[in-house]
Amino acid sequence: MANPFETAILKMKELGLFQFLFPFMLSAAIFYGLLRKSQLFGDPTKNVAINAVVALVAAFMVWSYPILAGVNVETQLANFFTQGMSATLVILLGLLISSMFFEPDLAKQLSARFGAKTTFWSVVLIAGILIGGGILVSSGLVNVFFPQSVISGLSEDTILTVGVVLLLAITVAVIVFAGGK
Repeated sequence: MANPFETAILKMKELGLFQFLFPFMLSAAIFYGLLRKSQLFGDPTKNVAINAVVALVAAFMVWSYPILAGVNVETQLANFFTQGMSATLVILLGLLISSMFFEPDLAKQLSARFGAKTTFWSVVLIAGILIGGGILVSSGLVNVFFPQSVISGLSEDTILTVGVVLLLAITVAVIVFAGGK
């Protein structure tokens, strides 16, 4: 007999909560937070209803696409979040291990050492983008953004060549940007 957690998760999957409801709720919360932070519609304390309506409509429009297009995204989203959490845990473990060798308050030490150096933070940003892109591709979510009909005309060698050329261009840009000063 299955344990109660497995039964509950399978029942939620059967009801479609992972396919629509949970991604919809997450997107609506992200949109709402972005609207409050950007203050696009004025003071966020006065425009709570406007921000909420716009966030809900935007999230509904985003998550209606997979239903209308007939694309199932629950497996890709589960892979994406699992791989993203694994990458985050690896980074946190690295920070935890490095904090054993530094003075107390690692954040203050990193800020003091690299605070004004834009090169360091540029490398961190590029590494984050590359890790995020790798997780996006390996989780299968890239097929949601670029359906097979777009990619099917290209051979695997062509896609690999374009990827390598982009990686080389980014590397050269980083070296030129870092060495320019």
